[in-house]
Amino acid sequence: MPSKEDREWNRLAVHMDQFHSHFRYEFDRVYTLADGGFHKEGMTLPRFLREAQQLYSHLDMHHRIETYIFPVLAKKMPQFKAGSRESGEHLKSHKAIHDGLEKYDKFLRNALDDSSEYNPAKLREIMDGFKEVLFRHLDEEVHDLGMDSMKKAGWTLEELRRIPM
Repeated sequence: MPSKEDREWNRLAVHMDQFHSHFRYEFDRVYTLADGGFHKEGMTLPRFLREAQQLYSHLDMHHRIETYIFPVLAKKMPQFKAGSRESGEHLKSHKAIHDGLEKYDKFLRNALDDSSEYNPAKLREIMDGFKEVLFRHLDEEVHDLGMDSMKKAGWTLEELRRIPM
């Protein structure tokens, strides 16, 4: 069992991982139900599409919150600083995820407007287009907030306690 101090060092990573685990669950649920499995759960197509839109909303809100936290982290961790060489892959991931989510949201909105536009294979194709980068990115963020990374970056426990997350 981790010590109290280790739990404090890992607080941000654990907190972030709770959100990220839920995003993975939502993603996998939409993907699984896309082929009509939503009917087995008693959902209509419009209800399924609205539930699917929650993934977009939740990830979008999460990203907006990160825009307040990342500048704090960027003081000691260049991977969180926009425009730094170290943030290059991180920013590329965010762009690929954003692009995929925009296609996903547009597809869902079109299908809600006209149910004949719904195509389960197309929805899965869109999701396949950003799943790998999304899941890898979620894992990388948690890793970057873990005890070893935070210590390596030169954070103190007192500083970590002040990060509003």
